[in-house]
Amino acid sequence: MASSHPIPKSEEEWKAILSPEQFRILREKGTEIRGTGEYDKFFDDGIYNCAGCGSPLYKSSTKFNSGCGWPAFFEGLPGTITRTPDPDGRRTEITCTACGGHLGHVFKGEGFQTPTDERHCVNSVSIKFAPA
Repeated sequence: MASSHPIPKSEEEWKAILSPEQFRILREKGTEIRGTGEYDKFFDDGIYNCAGCGSPLYKSSTKFNSGCGWPAFFEGLPGTITRTPDPDGRRTEITCTACGGHLGHVFKGEGFQTPTDERHCVNSVSIKFAPA
């Protein structure tokens, strides 16, 4: 069955274009192992796009070193990220608005010295960097 997002694809179509690890994280809401992602300690200038559909999600100027073991951003590009509270109410999931791909979770009020006091904790597998 195709999704209800602007970029509708069936699970079979996603499996055909994503690696097994991308499918596990983007479509099955998995998490990569802490500290293993290619963008955790990566700080070049550019844009981070959704690894599933290519939609722009984050500017490199919003990325910061949180020490959490995953790429951290303090805000996404307007209208590109959907927030959904987890069923247990403890965390808020973030997904690509265009394709519904799981990015990670957003945390607020942790005291980071960022303009939003938010940390978008994103799986490296969920994003693809495009240099400026």
